[in-house]
Amino acid sequence: MAEGAYDDRDGKIWLDGQLVDWRAAQVHVLTHGLHYASSVFEGERAYNGKIFLSRKHSERLHFSARCLDFEIPYSVDEIEAAKQAVLDANGFTDAYVRAVAWRGAGMDMGVSSARNPVRLAIAAWGWGNYYGDAKMKGAKLDISKWKRPSPETIPVHAKAAGLYMICTTSKHAAEAKGCSDALFMDYRGFVAEATGANIFFVKDGEVHTPKPDCFLNGLTRQTVIGMLQDKQITVHERHIEPAEMEGFEQCWLTGTAAEVTPVGQIGDYTFEVGALTRDISESYEKLVRS
Repeated sequence: MAEGAYDDRDGKIWLDGQLVDWRAAQVHVLTHGLHYASSVFEGERAYNGKIFLSRKHSERLHFSARCLDFEIPYSVDEIEAAKQAVLDANGFTDAYVRAVAWRGAGMDMGVSSARNPVRLAIAAWGWGNYYGDAKMKGAKLDISKWKRPSPETIPVHAKAAGLYMICTTSKHAAEAKGCSDALFMDYRGFVAEATGANIFFVKDGEVHTPKPDCFLNGLTRQTVIGMLQDKQITVHERHIEPAEMEGFEQCWLTGTAAEVTPVGQIGDYTFEVGALTRDISESYEKLVRS
């Protein structure tokens, strides 16, 4: 598939039960999800023709939709089949896969949208390293002025489009400073996550990662914790004070797009791309392609 704007490519997208030409996969400007963020999504990667943790992603898509008070009109099995159909139709073996469900245009155009249809689309495209050459030398992160919200304010464990608004603004600010991404603190001031990835730190051979009590407990995060435990490495899931970053030796990010990406700097704090970081990155790469 030729590179280009995401609305102007060759290929097929699965939309509401059928494969359609890429450029024909469109929605009306009065789509509810566009105005009120009544939308949830999944980002997934296929390796050697197989989507890693595919079913877990499909199950989480349903969970996220229920958190936003709507039901996706396709079962997990139907979503699984649709994702494979997209890969096959576009001739992909290695690809990024995006499933998105939203409240469409219908009888309601206020905040309430119970009468509007729920729609589902699945697309796939080639996507290399999310942070470019940071996989070798370590990403540089800014510290965002925004904070991850309290669970009392929004369904923080859903992969909901509205939760990414501060991610976009924070990443733009970070890129303007020459950084790859931004790190959030949570509403209490503890270290939380990056704009689209969870974070891990290393000190004295042990791993520390923020407790996901107000942000997404990523599937890649869960996978990496399992890998570390299999390697008999102690993992502390806990609240981390920002000042603690000065004492950490290594750092990496995890996410479907990010995979396992080393971090070299966060604000004024620096980290080495050490042996454990490289080992986890390489082990993850082997796992997803096994």
